[in-house]
Amino acid sequence: MKLSHLSLIACLFTSGAAFALSTDTQQPVYIDSDSQQLDMRSNRVTFIGDVKLKQGSININADKLIVQRNQQSGKIEKIEGYGNLTTFSQLTDEGKTLYGEAKQLHYIMADDELIMIGQAMLSQDDSQIRGNEIRYKISSQKLIADSQGGGRVSTVLQPQAAQQE
Repeated sequence: MKLSHLSLIACLFTSGAAFALSTDTQQPVYIDSDSQQLDMRSNRVTFIGDVKLKQGSININADKLIVQRNQQSGKIEKIEGYGNLTTFSQLTDEGKTLYGEAKQLHYIMADDELIMIGQAMLSQDDSQIRGNEIRYKISSQKLIADSQGGGRVSTVLQPQAAQQE
């Protein structure tokens, strides 16, 4: 198993502190789908068919989406997306768009972590990383990309635009 660990991915996401939009987690979550199934005992809601989630600047599109809430607080703990391909996008506080896609997407809210599995790709400003699995800690900007087997992790870094004074 080949593993590529990129800490402080400033080389990929060239602007120093490109954190996710800090107000997103305080916004309501809107979800549209063809159908939904609620399991009140496990506090899980499953949305099926052309699912579109929006929370602030966060957008997730999937064939199937599962939302897990904390039983005591009611807060969303985890969002799982499945599809061919599931997409994720979010604005940073600097106004840049972070975009990801994969067959499976696991967004763990408490850890501010995005895990993408199967044909995973994460990009910002035309720079991108591709691999079988990508784990991205959004707030600390730490990333691990894994090829899983004989494949490779592929990275494209775009040159930084000249700064105007």
